Amino acid sequence: MSRPAGSPPTVQETLQGAAAAPGVAIGPAVCLRGHGVQVLRVPIRRHDLDREVERFGAAVRTVETELEATENRIAETYGSDLASIFHAHSVILRDSSFARRIDRTIREDRVNAEWAVQSVADDLGEKFAQVKSQHLRERGEDLRDVTRYLLRALAGKKSSPGVGVDFDRNVVVVSHELTPDEVLRLGRHGAVGFAIEVGGANSHTAIVARALDVPLVTGIVDITNRVADDDPVIVDGEEGRFTLHPRPETLELYGVLQRRRRQKEEVLTTAARKLPARSRDGVGVELLANVELPEEFEDVQRFGAAGIGLYRSEFLYLEKSPELPTEEEYLAVVRGLLEALAPQPVVVRTLDLGGGKTARGHDDQEEENPVLGLRGIRLTLARTDIFRSQLRALFRAAAFGNLRIMVPMVTAVEEIRALRALCAQVCSELTTEGIDHRRDVEIGAMVEVPATVLIARQLAAEVDFLSIGTNDLIQYTLAVDRTNEQVTGLYQPLHPAILSMIQLVVEAGRRQPVPVTLCGEMAASPECVPLLLGLGLRELSMSPRNIPLAKEVVRTVDVGDAEELARRCVAASTAGEVRELLAEARASPV
Repeated sequence: MSRPAGSPPTVQETLQGAAAAPGVAIGPAVCLRGHGVQVLRVPIRRHDLDREVERFGAAVRTVETELEATENRIAETYGSDLASIFHAHSVILRDSSFARRIDRTIREDRVNAEWAVQSVADDLGEKFAQVKSQHLRERGEDLRDVTRYLLRALAGKKSSPGVGVDFDRNVVVVSHELTPDEVLRLGRHGAVGFAIEVGGANSHTAIVARALDVPLVTGIVDITNRVADDDPVIVDGEEGRFTLHPRPETLELYGVLQRRRRQKEEVLTTAARKLPARSRDGVGVELLANVELPEEFEDVQRFGAAGIGLYRSEFLYLEKSPELPTEEEYLAVVRGLLEALAPQPVVVRTLDLGGGKTARGHDDQEEENPVLGLRGIRLTLARTDIFRSQLRALFRAAAFGNLRIMVPMVTAVEEIRALRALCAQVCSELTTEGIDHRRDVEIGAMVEVPATVLIARQLAAEVDFLSIGTNDLIQYTLAVDRTNEQVTGLYQPLHPAILSMIQLVVEAGRRQPVPVTLCGEMAASPECVPLLLGLGLRELSMSPRNIPLAKEVVRTVDVGDAEELARRCVAASTAGEVRELLAEARASPV
């Protein structure tokens, strides 16, 4: 039932699929028909085989960089459950047997890397499809995703499909298949709905769409041959329906449903903007936003944030990779953010590259254990040739708003002193060059490892503020990778050791005194918010969309009661006991 592009059908068509992510999306279609990579078998001459194997290795490193950046960003914004999808992709990519089979295929069959990747993946995919275990069948789904990432990298394409397509408007993306990474990236570029031929309601692609709150319908047969670009369409993620060229009355009906949903959301966001984040007994709480992309900036004000508690600056570098952003490019982004939010505070975290987030051009040396290697402030001080331009841009941008600079992975007071010396050098350079800037910028440190907790009092005397990064603090303290499904049960934010560490840092900040913020998944957890207030925290930073609910919880809390609850939780023996105490408190509010 294919038809020429641009010749719309004269009647409405309703195609039934599977409901995968709820909601309604109305808009013009953008068909990603053929956006994948066509795989052809190309003979490789014997003396070119080493070069072909290296080309495959370079593609692996490219995909690894992109996946690790995505995994870390998703973990910090949406939580470890969603991030585990991308961790599973990384596990396959790093599987030495998988890489060896592709390497061997290239050499023995003397074929191009694309053909070797596809043939090995097809063979493994057939084996996964035949097993009865649902868990192993999901690994087959992950393998297909990784294969597509590799083929795109080998073709020199960006990880986001649809390059050249205008996503400045609200569009519905139609495709044969989409990976979780593609859904994530297309959602960032203006897609308001998805309709695909392949995939189920419980696929990883569907899970990501639900997390992003973007409607998705899967299993629509031959949809890419039925739809042309700019066709008016409707995605009904509640009923699993896809409507092509809807009649006026159908558009009106779905328009009403869409407006009702938006009105409900607007009521919550309006309340979040108007109502103060103040507890029942009058204690004020600052609810700040974690952001990383320019398109997220408007959400800071939309959801009623009191400012930005964490701007992850490394993603500007990862987006530009393999090039480095210039000083002027970095200045433009930070200045725009400061001017938009002034006089609210904006905390910019200096580059947290390394430990899995590695921009090409920064990864000169491979490390056996990068999570414990040259990352965060260690990399900043070791590669001042790279980071000096970032600091110059930050001090220049500070003239346009309320900027604070925060450094990650601090483990020693000497690191802060060395950073301050570098900042002084940068400001002296700017003064000599006659460039406007501001020197009196607050410098803060992230608390992410146990050693930092134990020197929190000394560190508080060297900085202007502290910020507890619970995601890393938990995994470093408990020796648990938060995205490793084999030890997921051991990743326990409510472990008494974690609560004691938070309490120690808050007390250190209070004695100095310097403000202490907490950012990470715990800050956005309705279960944890009363406990965090009881531990003495008055600044919480989270994804902007989580602020309305967090504010609602804050307004129900009596801080006096929360402090008593915190004392009991810190004295508990297990995370299970802490959960029971929190459940009791919720069941019997005062």
